[in-house]
Amino acid sequence: MIKDFAGKVAFVTGAASGIGEAVAKQLAERGAKVVVADLKFDAAQKVVDAIKGAGGEAAAVAVDVGQADAVESAVQFAIDTFGKLDLAVNNAGIGGVSAPLGDYSFDDWHKVIDVNLHSVFYSMKYEIAAMLKAGGGAIVNMASILGSVAFPNAPAYVAAKHGVVGMTKSAALDYAKKGIRVTAVGPGFIDTPLLAAVPKEAYDGLTSIHPIGRLGKADEVAALTLFLLSDAASNITGSYHLVDGGFTAQ
Repeated sequence: MIKDFAGKVAFVTGAASGIGEAVAKQLAERGAKVVVADLKFDAAQKVVDAIKGAGGEAAAVAVDVGQADAVESAVQFAIDTFGKLDLAVNNAGIGGVSAPLGDYSFDDWHKVIDVNLHSVFYSMKYEIAAMLKAGGGAIVNMASILGSVAFPNAPAYVAAKHGVVGMTKSAALDYAKKGIRVTAVGPGFIDTPLLAAVPKEAYDGLTSIHPIGRLGKADEVAALTLFLLSDAASNITGSYHLVDGGFTAQ
């Protein structure tokens, strides 16, 4: 494995499982020191233990990404632990309840917006400040296919992910000349632990709406994410990249 992230420090939210876990492990395999940030500290520590067991460097931190002060503390933990911040993946998110807009409660709306949209603003605010001190960096925001199209009964999630794509573009323009690149990734439905409890009929239904004939894998999303973080993507910023098995081409 080429250690092209050697000497880099990465901060990944929602990294205790699914896409975030895959990103954290791939970054560590390629030489980065990784901060595994998640609401569930014990699960994050298990990812850290796996990384260390494979010869990598990592540390876990608990964070509620919907709280600005918690995000600030988690980013500071990364700096205190590894000395700087070069890379960030803002991946934490929730699906929220399934209901049409008229039936969506205020509490459910605010919860999804806090975790899926406000958190990306909080994260970038503190990550960018740290990266400016480090001389530059790269950020990938985990959006969704629903950052460009809609889905029934998901008004808050769709609104949040559209907002993440727009915020990504705005931040990219703000910092393009300051050495910080900002991009977004839009996964389709990915086969992660979140789908473990989905009934087979519903799972098969999700599979059927992807032209490729299957759901995506976390490692596939991670591979795209790492490319965007790497020097190989040095001329890429402000863009939104889909990994969706052809879903949005329909």
